[in-house]
Amino acid sequence: MNSSANSKIAIVTGGSRGLGRNVVLSLARRGVDSVFTYHSNEDEARKVAAEVEGLGQRAVLLRLDTGDVSGFGPFVDQVRESLERLGVDRFDFLVNNAGTSLHKSFAETTEAEFDALYNVHFKGVFFLTQSLLPLINDGGRIVNVSSGLARFTFAGSSAYASMKGAVEVLTRYLAKELGPRGIAVNTVAPGAIATDFGGGMVRDNAELNRAVAGMTALGRVGDPDDIGPMIASLLSEDNRWINGQRIEVSGGMNL
Repeated sequence: MNSSANSKIAIVTGGSRGLGRNVVLSLARRGVDSVFTYHSNEDEARKVAAEVEGLGQRAVLLRLDTGDVSGFGPFVDQVRESLERLGVDRFDFLVNNAGTSLHKSFAETTEAEFDALYNVHFKGVFFLTQSLLPLINDGGRIVNVSSGLARFTFAGSSAYASMKGAVEVLTRYLAKELGPRGIAVNTVAPGAIATDFGGGMVRDNAELNRAVAGMTALGRVGDPDDIGPMIASLLSEDNRWINGQRIEVSGGMNL
């Protein structure tokens, strides 16, 4: 393994599949080690860790339900132990990526469905970040993953998009309040991406795929490789002066 204790270390939630997996691998290609979380599919998480090691970096996988705040204390203890195994006591980057989807009209969305989205997409992001603050290095960076749906509207996304809107406001406040520690905080808002998110509807529904491509300036739906390298770049020194921003990565949807 070529990495050393001098490698930067990222914590990525939801790193076993989709965009999170791509972020973990993109960071590894830039020499960054990762502690990443998975919710239920340990086998897929282990495959990602093996791919990271194949790229000469280190990865630690930890199970976490980002919608269950009561688990954050024990999780932070696990993170501390994982960092010790990597030879450090602090990490550098946090990517709040883990998420669930809901495609349902405003009129039909239940309180339970609303609460489930809130717990993962906003409450979880708020309190997990808060819990990890003592372990992130001064001068570190945080990326909160939002969605193009916080800017443009598609019927059936009111609850999901509202949570992302809340995260975008939170990002600006974090940038302000963590600025004295030199920590930059930004939002990355992907457009429609062909992954298994939302049951793979953008990837597998040909009609939806064509419709999205037709409203995108670059004429296609997004791919995970359009997002992971961008986030890895945003976390690098190349972009150290970007702070408190919402950066949409959508190929130009609904311009």
